Amino acid sequence: MSTKNTYFLLVFLQFFSLISCGQTNTANNKSNTAKTTEISSKEIVTGAQQTQLYLPILKQKNIAIVANQTSVLLKNNNYTHLVDSLFQLNIAIKKVFSPEHGFRGKADAAELVDDGVDKKTGIPIISLYGKNKKPTAEQLKDIDLVVFDIQDVGVRFYTYISTLHYIMEACAENNIPIMVLDRPNPNAHYVDGPTLKMEHKSFVGMHPVPLVYGMTIGEYAKMINGENWLKNNVKCDLTVIPLKNYTHQIPYHLPIRPSPNLPNDQSINLYPSLGFFEGTIINAGRGTENQFQQYGAPFFPKSDFSYTPQPNFGSKSPKHKGKLCYGVNLKDLEKLNSVNIEYLVDAYNKTPKTEKFFGATFTVHAGNLELEQQLKNGLTAEEIHASWQPAIEDFKKIRAKYLIYK
Repeated sequence: MSTKNTYFLLVFLQFFSLISCGQTNTANNKSNTAKTTEISSKEIVTGAQQTQLYLPILKQKNIAIVANQTSVLLKNNNYTHLVDSLFQLNIAIKKVFSPEHGFRGKADAAELVDDGVDKKTGIPIISLYGKNKKPTAEQLKDIDLVVFDIQDVGVRFYTYISTLHYIMEACAENNIPIMVLDRPNPNAHYVDGPTLKMEHKSFVGMHPVPLVYGMTIGEYAKMINGENWLKNNVKCDLTVIPLKNYTHQIPYHLPIRPSPNLPNDQSINLYPSLGFFEGTIINAGRGTENQFQQYGAPFFPKSDFSYTPQPNFGSKSPKHKGKLCYGVNLKDLEKLNSVNIEYLVDAYNKTPKTEKFFGATFTVHAGNLELEQQLKNGLTAEEIHASWQPAIEDFKKIRAKYLIYK
């Protein structure tokens, strides 16, 4: 264990006898998880809310925080941003690293986010979405600890886990510890979808995992470290502040939308199934108030359900802007417990051959070439779904090594 990690352990033991830190069951994985005792309340408590576990560690250190609009402390249905709270406590936050959509979460999907200064605190903001996806040595100069606190939704092509990867890699290369404040994954109740093949690695999929991996962001960080997925097999000095009263099967309502086009629980649940449309000509509700709760196109057969995408908060230029789209409304669908590939099959079959269904990013969203070929070959949804299962079972064996929760 490194000197800095040993110091973490000593601080924990000195201040809180209820906490124990230990290495994971993967050999030489410099990764610790702070464990807390049971409490009587069964309400889920996020890592960020457990300030007693990490404030003593942050004091007298220069801190960088990876955060967005979801990085909040909740209390009595009110919330305070983590950065604002720590700033008021005189924690030395030297800079904030912001992911896709920006620090306050207002940028459109795939829109470049510029560096800047937070108007509320005056803290410099460095964008990790654009030209610079990985902090440089200069940007980490004089930083003693990086805190990562972002709400994930448990889907491979949701880019916050790619940001996590690059943060961990930069910290490992510059010998800086990283602390992940864990948060529930609203799609942690199942593992499903096509598994990424590494020849199709991109920022919308960096690891050989199924589309839905059933892990919290803290568990996923442990897996990145333990499976040697960082460049040159480096390992970062990782501490996870875990959740209380949480299992993967407990439903979790996100109090703040995790990104502009995931406005509610229904959209988050449907996102793994409808996210494939991001790499196609099909509109998945962007430009409406029901993002990722419907899909359609102007060339679909006329039906009882139709809508017209228009620029809005979530999408400045949605597909088929201003055109009447016929499609399928899933707003009132019961909760899914698997990836439903029927929607993609349905849309492909409804698209005239004169239209180019697949876009430039379909392969990286799918994580392989097979899915496009399966659709072209006319495979059924059941046949496609069955083809994913061997790789899913292999992944579950890897996943099991890093689970903190049942």
